[in-house]
Amino acid sequence: MAAEQDIPPFEPGPAQYTYVALADHIALRISGGDLNPGARLPGERDLAAEYGVAVGTVRRAVAELRDRGLVVTLPAKGTFITERENWPAD
Repeated sequence: MAAEQDIPPFEPGPAQYTYVALADHIALRISGGDLNPGARLPGERDLAAEYGVAVGTVRRAVAELRDRGLVVTLPAKGTFITERENWPAD
């Protein structure tokens, strides 16, 4: 597992949607072990403040992570990292 310092800072490129870059960065944190399976993802406002983006951008990024099978959202409970065996093959 990669240490937290091995994960590069969040820097979306000019030819990339910010929400995709955010989803990619969170996915990197998940695969690197910074966010563990079964753990609750921080709330939308917390992620927006952490990454310096709008809450709507975070919502789209979380939807992208759900589409990738990396997280599941339970209404009124939060968004959780799925178990590794449920992740798509690399």
